[in-house]
Amino acid sequence: MPIVVVVGGQWGDEGKGRIVDLLARKAKVVARYSAGNNAGHTIVNDRGEFKLHLVPAGIFYPEKTCVIGNGVAVDPEVLLGEIEGLQAKSIDTSRLVLSDRAQVIMPWHRLLDQLEEARRGDAAIGTTGKGVGPCFTDKVARRGIRVADLLRAEDLVPRMRAALDYQNRVVTCVYDAEPIRFEDCFDTYIEYGKRLAPFVGDVQEIVLDAHRRGEHVLLEGAQGSLLDLDHGTYPFVTSSVPSSSSSGAALGVGIGPTDISRVVGVFKSYSTRVGNGPFPTELFDSVADQLRDHGKEFGRGEYGTTTGRPRRIGWLDAVAARYSVRFNGLAALALTRLDVLDDIATIKICTSYELDGEIIDTLPARESVLNKVRPVYEELPGWQTPTEHVRSFDDLPPQAQAFIKRVEELLGCPVDLISVGPSREQAVIVNPIF
Repeated sequence: MPIVVVVGGQWGDEGKGRIVDLLARKAKVVARYSAGNNAGHTIVNDRGEFKLHLVPAGIFYPEKTCVIGNGVAVDPEVLLGEIEGLQAKSIDTSRLVLSDRAQVIMPWHRLLDQLEEARRGDAAIGTTGKGVGPCFTDKVARRGIRVADLLRAEDLVPRMRAALDYQNRVVTCVYDAEPIRFEDCFDTYIEYGKRLAPFVGDVQEIVLDAHRRGEHVLLEGAQGSLLDLDHGTYPFVTSSVPSSSSSGAALGVGIGPTDISRVVGVFKSYSTRVGNGPFPTELFDSVADQLRDHGKEFGRGEYGTTTGRPRRIGWLDAVAARYSVRFNGLAALALTRLDVLDDIATIKICTSYELDGEIIDTLPARESVLNKVRPVYEELPGWQTPTEHVRSFDDLPPQAQAFIKRVEELLGCPVDLISVGPSREQAVIVNPIF
């Protein structure tokens, strides 16, 4: 049976959580494989609205096993708070498993994240300040602390002392800030270890065992592929591998790339971005305000799940999206928030870029070039009628069908699922993902 990966195809906030929640009905195991609590998923179901930052979106199905893989940076305080919040609403968390190999976000990571953003000034990346970047820096530098280290004091003491000695030198000498006391950290984190211990397990075995038994497995990405450390709009990217490229999804849960059967990319019907960095199709007019505030009265507007920051708004960028399709090896697309375009008279899609009279149809690597390109738009007529009630492709307005077919042509990939609202049932399934 297939292992399916769901990735964000743009700069994040594409609605992956809503798609994973829908697809989780057919999966036995749902696994989060990357990022940290700098990303968030909003889920709307019959129990209400939930904002998840670390727990996989499949948690609302009691018969599913939900795992947090080794590729995730885990803030224990945030994870425990999330678990307790779910339990308070009678959501069963007994089938949640946390990889003992996952990296742990420590207090100095959050401090360094904020200090470095302040130092950058106008050149700040626009991070969430959650400490995820410094945590992954320590992972690569081989001085990170893992979940396994929290479970035994004799393991945690030497690792924490060595890490804190180094980080305090950075904090005091580079940033001229106050050092962090060992005692203030150790007692807190050893207690976190005790509380997390019942959830810690071997994620790799869980995923592979389900695969060997012929059960469906869903790997849940966070953030967006255009924020990928290698393939995104560097340096305005995240510090992990949210894409499926370079086997990032497989590495994030400890399986081989050949175990993955299919990769599904989630794209909005337009584009958004939170934080700084190039955004060729960004809008600054009344259309941007209209798209951003659609459904705001119901808590659904374009504002970050993690930060609450207003998202930057733009038309669908087919150049960037096509690039994402290619390096992710996407087999299918899930197109979200089609209903947000319901009231737009004329819809635009960026089909190429123009730079100094030259047409560019691939995403430039250089930030300086990407900041200078001008989008070349194709205009399509809007449908100006509600779609939130539609459940069949043939029942969509002809203009909406034409828009979707044009997206397929430009991206070179079929649209198998269309979201027309935040709830589970507000979906048009063109072809089953599983």
